[in-house]
Amino acid sequence: MRLSRGEKWFYSVNHVLLFLAGMSCLVPLLNLAAISLSEYEAVAAGRVGLWPVGFSLESYKMLIDGTPIMRTFRNSLIITGFGVVFSMLFTILAAYPLSKGHFYARKFFTLAIVFTMLFGIQAIPAFLVNRALGIVDTYWALWLPGLVSAYNMLVLKSFFEQIPEEMNEAAQIDGCSEWRLLWQIVLPLSMPVLATLTLFYGVGYWNSFQSVLINIHDSSKFNLAVLVQNMVANQSLLQNLNNVQPQEADQMLTPESIRSAGIMVMLIPLLVVYPFLQKYFVKGVLIGAVKG
Repeated sequence: MRLSRGEKWFYSVNHVLLFLAGMSCLVPLLNLAAISLSEYEAVAAGRVGLWPVGFSLESYKMLIDGTPIMRTFRNSLIITGFGVVFSMLFTILAAYPLSKGHFYARKFFTLAIVFTMLFGIQAIPAFLVNRALGIVDTYWALWLPGLVSAYNMLVLKSFFEQIPEEMNEAAQIDGCSEWRLLWQIVLPLSMPVLATLTLFYGVGYWNSFQSVLINIHDSSKFNLAVLVQNMVANQSLLQNLNNVQPQEADQMLTPESIRSAGIMVMLIPLLVVYPFLQKYFVKGVLIGAVKG
């Protein structure tokens, strides 16, 4: 279809604005990567832009040797991995029955879940509940309060409702049970929205910060987000690393180098995973959010 002149201008302006928005996100990331890979003199003099000056991996070496980053990285993997599995499982189990028109009290439960979206989880009440359940200082305090996102559940419910009912009826006529129908027919057809919701849950668990500080008291159980925040906020902690880890004069590091390296270690897993899920991202949100 041939575009009018006004439409061409509209799309051109959109492309320019999207390009500027993309660059505003990409440029700081490239600068952080360049600082983490640059030598001491260049970083101290402020000569690092978007490309490393005097390539060096000393900031990552000092980060590994002088901080518990490997332990916190493992903790983040545990929190994110199990959290995503639990959240996706219960989101599916909540969305599937609510997508069925014959489910008893379907409208009541749907409205009750939507009602919860009007109120956010407050830190102090959540902590008191976790303490009453005896799960403080365990990762269950991170998993249970946000086990199912109401928004994600409604998106998945809308997607399930768009699957033709005739397909379900044909499977049931052939003797397919409700559980087999869900796991072997419905879920394989729902891969776009499942991948999207997995990404949503994964990013949320990976970036958990406040909930970890409130509910986890044992520092050995802290995740990567808490460590990186401490590095960003505590200038003296970074400066002491040069004293803890003896360095030659040409291997000294600035706090900015170590801080940038820590942020990059936290971002790299998300940057690696996202391209594999990106093709499902837009399709999954649009199909699941708009009822056909």
